[in-house]
Amino acid sequence: MTATAFPLAASTLGAVEESLEEMVATFLRHGAYAVELRTADDAPVHTGLSADARTRLAEILGAAGIEVLAVASRVRIAADGEDEGIVTDLADHLHLAKDLGARFVRVFPGAPAAPAEADQLPQLADGHAAERRAVARLARVQDLIAETGVRVLVETHDSHPRGADVARLLHLLAEVVPDHRVGAIWDVLHPWRVGEPLSETARYLMPHLVQGHGYVQIKDVPSRQDRTPVLQGTGAVPLGELMGLLRTGGYAGPLSLEWERHWQRSIEPLEEALAAAAAALREHQ
Repeated sequence: MTATAFPLAASTLGAVEESLEEMVATFLRHGAYAVELRTADDAPVHTGLSADARTRLAEILGAAGIEVLAVASRVRIAADGEDEGIVTDLADHLHLAKDLGARFVRVFPGAPAAPAEADQLPQLADGHAAERRAVARLARVQDLIAETGVRVLVETHDSHPRGADVARLLHLLAEVVPDHRVGAIWDVLHPWRVGEPLSETARYLMPHLVQGHGYVQIKDVPSRQDRTPVLQGTGAVPLGELMGLLRTGGYAGPLSLEWERHWQRSIEPLEEALAAAAAALREHQ
């Protein structure tokens, strides 16, 4: 298989019927050598895994030559509620990531917001208060981040869909913890669908992506208004422009396919999605 300029990775969100061994084989067939492990109570990977289960999972992936890129938590760092539960949940995911040999833990912003159309910015109930909560929680786990060697990454998602939003939150964190170890995940869909040009997202996020500080997720949809997943290269998300900006900005990390079949069972299996993603990356390399 011809190598591409950026390594291909993928999330287990797309592996619904597949066993771990079948998923590994699918990854290898399409040149995906890194994985985002979705964690949830209903997922095969979660913070309640025993030490033996963690060791077995790490051994299976390691033997196949597949790196655990990230533990993809559903922790919402700016959510309402008491700090203690959210900080504890994040700490548990950092320990899980360390045990599995992952480089990162993914978190969502998750600030309270009014419902919005797919192509509209969400209206936050109190953005300043939410971001202060997020900063305080992230500050509390900095020692554990240093101890585990696992970075926390804030994804462009939900209440903070743009690069500008995530960069603002990380700037606020830097005012409290100048040497913090929190980076970003550029989920290419969300800034684009709410109208932030890719060049602007790149300008905001590149410092939080390069030199192993974060990574990029790819996906494709029919339009800004229609978020139904389609095979990479068949929708409207401008992958070629993205890859050009990443090259110019000095990003050398993976492009990770987040194929949302767990949520939408009618879309194609992971096998087809990975094949399309690998072909799209080769086309634009």
